[in-house]
Amino acid sequence: VQLVESGGGLVQPGGSLRLSCAASGFAFSAYVMSWSRQAPGKERELVAAVLRSGESTDYLDSVKGRFTISRDNAKNTVYLQMNSLKPEDTAVYYCSTQLSRAGAPYTYWGHGTQVTVSS
Repeated sequence: VQLVESGGGLVQPGGSLRLSCAASGFAFSAYVMSWSRQAPGKERELVAAVLRSGESTDYLDSVKGRFTISRDNAKNTVYLQMNSLKPEDTAVYYCSTQLSRAGAPYTYWGHGTQVTVSS
């Protein structure tokens, strides 16, 4: 299983970024995909999740209306469109999925991509 994030960077408040996560090594379309983030000194938090078909999504309250998660099952890729970014969105953003390993649930994580919102 491999998850590779890209698209992070430095953006001014109010700006936008689109993160991508390219997945391989498993049946991508069969699993929920998620984006989480971790800011310095804080615990990792779930930001958004999308079900297998892409029609059902869920969001952290603080990003509702600003972030949109989507997936392209033909490309084995999940996206996070982030608009109206705020300084408090600054964090390392991680892509993840939960599969089964040795009969137990196991969460696979990407290496993360840094998002910095600053003027």
